[in-house]
Amino acid sequence: MQTKNRLRFKIFDAKNRRFEVPHVHIRTVSSNPSSPITNTLDIAHNPFGLTVRRKENRRALFDTTIGPLVFADQYLQLSAKLPSHNIFGLGEHVHTRYRHDTNWRTWPIFTRDTQPNGRANNLYGHHPFFLCLEDESGKSFGVFLLNSNAMEVTLQPAPAVTYRTIGGIFDFYIFFGDTPEQVVQEYLELIGRPVIPPYWSMGFQLSRWNYGNLSEVKRVVERNRAVGLPYDIQYTDIDYMEHMKDFTYDPVRFKELPEFAEYLHEKGQKYILILDPAIATSRRVGGAPYESYDRGMEKNVWVTKSDGRTPIVGRVWPGETVFPDFTSETCIDWWVDEYERFYREIKHDALWIDMNEVSNFLKGSTTGCEDNKLNYPPYTPKILNELLYSMTLCMDAKQEWGDNYDVHSLYGYSMVLATEKALQHVFGPNRTMMLTRSSFPGVGKYSGHWLGDNTATWNDIKWAIHGMLEFGLFGIPYIGADICGFFGDSSEELCRRWMQVGAFYPFSRNHNAMNFKPQDPAAFGADSVLVKTSKHYLRIRYTLLPYLYTLFYKAHTTGETVVRPVLHDVYGSHLKRCPCFVQGVDTIRVYIPDAVWYDYETMERLTDRRKHVDMYLPADKLGLHIRGGAVLPTQRPEVTTTHSRSNPMGLVIALDDNNQAAGELFWDDGDSRGITISVSLNKVWLYFRHRSGYKDPNNLKFENITVLGVPHPPTSVSVTHVNTGSHLGATTVLPNTNIYHDGAKEVIFLLTKLPHKIISTAFGETYLVRWDMEDEELQRFNCHPEENADEAKCKSRGCIWKTMAMLSRISARPDSPDINNLRVEIRYHTSDLLQFKIWDPTSDRFEVPVPLSTPDAPETDENKRLYKVLISNKPFGIQVIRRSTGTKIWDSSVPGFTFSDMFIQVSTRLPSKFIYGFGETEHPTFKHDLNYHTWGMFSKDQPPGYKMNCYGVHPFYMGLEDTADAHGVLLLNSNAMDVTFQPTPALTFRTVGGILDFYMVLGPTPEMVVQEYTALIGRPVLPAYWSLGFQLCRYGYANDSEIKSLYKDMRAAGIPYDVQYADIDYMERQLDFVLDSEFAGLPAVVDSMRNEGMRFIFILDPAISGNETRYPAFERGQAADVFIKWPKHLKDDIVWGKVWPDLPNVDVDENLDWDTQVEIYRAYTAFPNFFRTQTATWWQKEIQDFYNNIMKFDGLWIDMNEPASFVHGTVGGKCLGDPLLENPPYMPPLESKHLGLNHKTLCMNSEQILNNGRKVRHYDVHNLYGWSHTKPSFDALLSVTGKRGVVVTRSTYPSSGKWAGHWLGDNFSRWDQLVKSIIGICRFREVEGYLPNARWYDYHTAKDVGVRGEMISLPTPLSHINLHVRGGYILPQQKPENTTEKIFLYCTKNKNNTGYQI
Repeated sequence: MQTKNRLRFKIFDAKNRRFEVPHVHIRTVSSNPSSPITNTLDIAHNPFGLTVRRKENRRALFDTTIGPLVFADQYLQLSAKLPSHNIFGLGEHVHTRYRHDTNWRTWPIFTRDTQPNGRANNLYGHHPFFLCLEDESGKSFGVFLLNSNAMEVTLQPAPAVTYRTIGGIFDFYIFFGDTPEQVVQEYLELIGRPVIPPYWSMGFQLSRWNYGNLSEVKRVVERNRAVGLPYDIQYTDIDYMEHMKDFTYDPVRFKELPEFAEYLHEKGQKYILILDPAIATSRRVGGAPYESYDRGMEKNVWVTKSDGRTPIVGRVWPGETVFPDFTSETCIDWWVDEYERFYREIKHDALWIDMNEVSNFLKGSTTGCEDNKLNYPPYTPKILNELLYSMTLCMDAKQEWGDNYDVHSLYGYSMVLATEKALQHVFGPNRTMMLTRSSFPGVGKYSGHWLGDNTATWNDIKWAIHGMLEFGLFGIPYIGADICGFFGDSSEELCRRWMQVGAFYPFSRNHNAMNFKPQDPAAFGADSVLVKTSKHYLRIRYTLLPYLYTLFYKAHTTGETVVRPVLHDVYGSHLKRCPCFVQGVDTIRVYIPDAVWYDYETMERLTDRRKHVDMYLPADKLGLHIRGGAVLPTQRPEVTTTHSRSNPMGLVIALDDNNQAAGELFWDDGDSRGITISVSLNKVWLYFRHRSGYKDPNNLKFENITVLGVPHPPTSVSVTHVNTGSHLGATTVLPNTNIYHDGAKEVIFLLTKLPHKIISTAFGETYLVRWDMEDEELQRFNCHPEENADEAKCKSRGCIWKTMAMLSRISARPDSPDINNLRVEIRYHTSDLLQFKIWDPTSDRFEVPVPLSTPDAPETDENKRLYKVLISNKPFGIQVIRRSTGTKIWDSSVPGFTFSDMFIQVSTRLPSKFIYGFGETEHPTFKHDLNYHTWGMFSKDQPPGYKMNCYGVHPFYMGLEDTADAHGVLLLNSNAMDVTFQPTPALTFRTVGGILDFYMVLGPTPEMVVQEYTALIGRPVLPAYWSLGFQLCRYGYANDSEIKSLYKDMRAAGIPYDVQYADIDYMERQLDFVLDSEFAGLPAVVDSMRNEGMRFIFILDPAISGNETRYPAFERGQAADVFIKWPKHLKDDIVWGKVWPDLPNVDVDENLDWDTQVEIYRAYTAFPNFFRTQTATWWQKEIQDFYNNIMKFDGLWIDMNEPASFVHGTVGGKCLGDPLLENPPYMPPLESKHLGLNHKTLCMNSEQILNNGRKVRHYDVHNLYGWSHTKPSFDALLSVTGKRGVVVTRSTYPSSGKWAGHWLGDNFSRWDQLVKSIIGICRFREVEGYLPNARWYDYHTAKDVGVRGEMISLPTPLSHINLHVRGGYILPQQKPENTTEKIFLYCTKNKNNTGYQI
């Protein structure tokens, strides 16, 4: 055992020295074996045989006891049984499948110049190495026979392998690995790991044999530059030479060749030329000496005939030629000298060596070959033509290393060694590139290879993949085929498909032969599909070059393969290509390995794995996929690597099943020695770890990070600069402008380059990039908000049970059919106001008739808008982004959008958890708790209580953003609805009708949000000054004397007091506009109070009794047709309810339960339809008559206008019409929802008529009743009193504040009600309060509190309230009096009583 994973056994003639390969890298057997050989090798003596075993399980891997060993002078044979048929490698041939056929297939190995055509012919290289996959565990082993003689290898069904070689020895190396990749690494450790080519050699390359002249070469260069093709390298083949002589150029057709390299360099491109080994014996044009030949003759550098003195002469391209003996040091020195001379004349960047099998157009030589055992051995392997010297030199020719019989297949190898020395001599410390046609194990340490003179056929494009995979096994990863084919005219379709796949060859070159049509991409036309798809995939190649370059670095340092099969992995281990290899086909059958995979171009996750699928690949597409778990370094592409290397870099991170990924980046100057920057990712932590002192001269930075497989946006992203010693330094949180999440594709785009000189993740530095995610649970959107959800119900709505949220907008509520024709309209009203509306254009669905203040013309200058709007389709959604910060303040591109007749749902992600608003319900805190709370909204006569919908409806919220900006959102919808908060953070709206009509104001401060919102819905009414004074009221005054006594007591106590109220107890039997006899003196009391500066407000309810024999308010209302009725097709009658008014002439027995009292004693009541102008006129007339004829007043208090009723729907409880209106398919979580929407109010099918005459259902306008009641009351007050006054209303809707104030309803005398009334925290003896970061003064003592930006404990005695004034403000003030009127009177008489508190 040479190492723990490498066994060598050698069978040779102990008495006679035989030829052994003089490999420059392979070491001799160590004298200190690493482990006992008996663990892995059994030796049998009779008959002789060797059995190689895997030491862990003693499985026989290579068992030669299957057949006899034959060891003769010119025939050696050894057979071995193998553990499986999974055999790969052996070359160089065209293998029509990657895994070998073991049905008695024989493969000859002997270097030969011949066209690869799919037959079992020996080709350019000599590689007696194969890999065997033992079983499904992945354990594998490799077998290498170090022997350069002509041989053949037969694969047999046993399975078994038989070697037959005609010289040398058996020198076997067995490599053990747990994976195929490890076996390759062990093999390359032996023969030499691959060279890391210069960065520019990763670029795309163009070549052809016989451009004809340099002008044509330049035309090709220019036309491909003109179409913007990424393109780094231009070649010239032997036609640049003078009569195809090495180290010359044609002075006529290639006159300007000495300047050609500079011509390319000016645009960042490189120049490569070709050299063949054969040297012409003829003189140059005009009889001039061919000095390269002459100097070679002087130094005796040629391969000789069998006499060892006479150069053997053959014929190649320039005519009669001699052949350098690259195994001779003298020859190597000559070659280096000739190359250096030539380089001084013709500058270029790298070298392509060809015809080095060695190729000879004659059989052996100009004089043939002698009849001897070397030229005609006893056994000839099944090589092409079955003649050893066919298309090459005689086998008895002599080289320094030995007979050509033994070293023929080493000719290319020895030429590579000599050329490497020449390149080092010329290019010094700079890395260059070599490309060789003939190869032998170990060539990859210095050179790349192309697969030779292929043909423009669909077979060749397919077979090239096998060839590249095999050369990965052979340690030559810089490998490619001639794109579009060398021989033959390539069709546009074939060349297009070849350019697509060839864009990802490690060595990517388009090359074709003379006399065939040009096939460089631009030759097909600038607007051709071929050019467009070539540019597209080459740009992807150039984007991924940092990744490809890193793969070569890993191949160079560890022996990893670059292109690999699924057996190993894929392109690297993370990029999978699926090309189309069949003419006229756009759908191919491909296998998706068992892993997470993402489409590179769409970034979407594939749904299939571990199965064959049909993949659609139209004319311009190649399948390209990223394996989950990858971190791929990228760089913004350009047309050359010279320019792309100056561009910012990025990362593509593809998360695997465990939300993890890892990767590395190697980076250097591209030409000389390098460093490593490694990148690793664990879940949501990303490290840039720098391993040496390298500083990139371009000051490159990682500016873009793309993370695939992230279904939800991160809560935050930060970049931390790590100081020396792994100490964390400054951390910068990325602003939202630098973060974009595509919910449809589940991708995060991070821009890590930050403004204001904040360094981004740069080379030469170490950084920690971190993004934080919410739990997956928090990202789910509930598509079954009703109770009793189960898997069947969930799936019937297109949802995924438990795992994630709704995938479509299917209602799955049979009584609420889906609406399939929707229109989306975005209106850019102003720079800080936009509207987005979703509705059904094919039907006349209800829209809220509340007028809003929007400009006539939109803001057309996009740059002036504070926002931008995007619409996504998978899933459908609207995104509103604040331009200044990039914050998504609205993002409804999440699952769950539903639009059906009676159920509409839309969810949006929120930019933060700071959400305020929505009402009217009792909220325990001002800032909403987002832990899955749902709040119903439907106006109702309901005292405040936790999660109980109360009097008003306000579907408006204000949100703060992480940047401290603020915005507001209004849903203009008046149907019953609810909103659900979840900690994502996200919000879901659900409503049972209407449309989605959203208005958004952009602030950016909270105060500006309120200003912009009230500009939209209407500025609040300016109340009368006196209404700012203290006010007294109660429900239950016994008579007018009680009110009079109360007033006197308040005055006597000196308590400031401006307004006195009267509740319904002043009315006779709670009838509007009728004074009770117990309050007959109230008008006089009110007059007296008003004369002393007081104001009086009385209450009115909307419900009007219809059971009176003489009640003018009802009679005039009925005559004016102001009351809400049934639709005529159901019943031409008022929808009767019951509220406070009692029947006439009854005594109420209050000992009875409430429902019984209502049934027996309450009168039928009618509800005015305040939408109509005639109703407003009637209402004003009744108020006018009351003011003029009964009692003066200064304000109105309107109550019970939700509208409230003490029966459910109507008297008798039977609502006419569609029962779904009372109990819709979806019922929001309302108080007593099980009793229906008509609980304690009108039937939802009641008909109301808008001012424009449109008939609407109460179902749609119920929440607008209080709103419609308020303006007629306000107008009546102003008209009747002639003064501003004040209206106080219980039920409200957005814009009610234009006319009225509001109180929080019928609360209870409890401490918690005090707390909730101010949405604060109160304790009996002290309170914890937060003082913002400013100077604060105690109002009472005028002293600086001395605390800012922190919580403080404050005493709360019963005689004291904590009151503080913020520094920096001037507060105007007046001397207080008992009423506001006295303050004004005093101010008029003495102008010096006012003052300022500063």
